[in-house]
This record gives sequence, structure tokens and C-alpha cells, in this order.
Amino acid sequence: MADYLVTGVAGFIGSSIARALVARHNKVRGVDNFSTGKRQNLVGLESIELIEGDLNDPGLAERACREIKFIFHEAALPSVPRSIEDPVGSNRANVDATVKLLDAARKSRVRRVIYAGSSAYGNSPSLPKKEDMLPAPLSPYAVSKLTGEHYMAAFCRVYGLETVTLRYFNVFGPHQDPTSQYSGVLAIFISKMLCNQTPTIYGDGEQSRDFTYTDNVVVGNLLAASADASKVAGRVFNTLNETVQILRSLTSYAGDVSHGPERPGDVKHSLADIAEAKSQFGYEPSVLFGEGLTKTVDWYRSQL
Repeated sequence: MADYLVTGVAGFIGSSIARALVARHNKVRGVDNFSTGKRQNLVGLESIELIEGDLNDPGLAERACREIKFIFHEAALPSVPRSIEDPVGSNRANVDATVKLLDAARKSRVRRVIYAGSSAYGNSPSLPKKEDMLPAPLSPYAVSKLTGEHYMAAFCRVYGLETVTLRYFNVFGPHQDPTSQYSGVLAIFISKMLCNQTPTIYGDGEQSRDFTYTDNVVVGNLLAASADASKVAGRVFNTLNETVQILRSLTSYAGDVSHGPERPGDVKHSLADIAEAKSQFGYEPSVLFGEGLTKTVDWYRSQL
């Protein structure tokens, strides 16, 4: 039987965590309904126990949690525009499924759940964003992820289930799907530039993002799983114009960049304060932005 469960295992981040666990010779179970996950992300992960289905399906969460020690909960519908179009669907995927997973986890006596939170602090002018700031979510997606955080803390307080929330800040890297309108901005920009297609910036392009390379996210998750419970249980941790110019050089793109109107629900500026994560469980980015961007461009180029 597996010791580790990765939800959303066929996704960009979930498959990366599963790959790191397998490389450490851990037994891994994965769950995915393939609504956004890609089967090609599971190439090389044939050794994992795969459960295909939705955490909202009757009995599936209980089956997935059976005899599991650690859960990496990556399954979600991670898109602000999608949540604005379909807030009910976003809530079902991000809130209902999370509660069912937590309930199954506490019944199965899972030791710890590490939750993929969001940098949904809103448009507060204060930078960097610290864990003790009051979030002001701007979209149904942000509300759903923040609700998941509160459920994590509640299950820790009420049931003693160890939970850790890691707030992701704009994760990018190989295996991120560039084909959807809901994809991450770097995946879209890189794929378009490599194909000599015009990328679109929504707004004036002066919004800022704290981009996180996927390897750093994987390391943060593994550290959170092994950290002393007294330091992390029940807690939350933080893990465009200029970027376009860097990508021009890396992709040899010489074309134009179009501009569209600002999108509702988008945060203007994000910057993470990671001092708490460093202090409590030793997290520190090992891959810097420029290096990660180069690796990502090289991967997308290899897929053409």
C-alpha cells in the first residue's frame, strides 16, 4: 500500500511532486479526474497506484485515503477567469472536494495534509505579502482557496489532523499546459513566442508577479511534510512587461505584444515574504527566476 497520496496527480504541480516522491523510492497513490490534468504528465510514473475519479464522487475520498500517512492536496480548478464564469463549479472542485478529503483523512488517521493554497491576498498596497495580513479575495477562485485554508486550520484545531497550507505564488515550469485560455501567463507567453505568435498582456503590463519555479514548490512541499508538527501544524506559509523583455531574448521573438483590458478578479501586485517558511521548516528557493525561466523555455522548445 502507498504511504503518500497526491491529489491532482496528473496536473502540472501534482505530477512534479509525485515524480520527486517516486525518485525517493516512496510508494505513491494518485487521484485525478483528468478535467485539467494530462495523461502525458504521468509518463514515467507508471509505478504509482492511480485512482481515476473525482473527490466528490461517493466513497472515492475514503478509498483514496485508506492507509495513507501524508496527503499533498493539489487538486483544484486553478483559474480566476474560470471561477468568474462558473463560480458554482469552482466551489464544488475547490471547497466541497477539500472538505470531503479532510473528513476522509481524519477518519483514516492520516498524519498530515499539505494543502496548495493561493496567494489571494487581494490588492492591498502593502508588499511583501505576509501570512498575518488579512486576505481580501477578489474572485470566486480566491474565495474558494481561502475557504480551503480555513477548513485546514479547523480540522487541525477540532480533530487534531496535522495540516499545512502553502500559498503558491504564480508557479511556472515544464509540463504546464499552455493551450488553455486559463493557463499560467508564462506558459502562454513562451509557447506563443516560440511559435512567433503575438502574446497579449491584459492591462498596462505594469502589474508585478512573484513567480515560483516548480522545483522550488516541490521542495517546499516535501519539507512541509517532514517538518516538526509543533512548528507547522495548522499554519499557513508563503512560498509583466519586464518578463516579456526577458522572454524575447530567450525565445528570439521579435514580434509585437498586444494589450487587452484588465481582467476582473486579477491581483495587481504580488510579492511573498517567505521568512516564516524559512524559519519554521527551512524552505529557501534553490532555483532562481532566470534559471527557471531558461529551463522552462528549453522544455517548451523541446515539445515543438
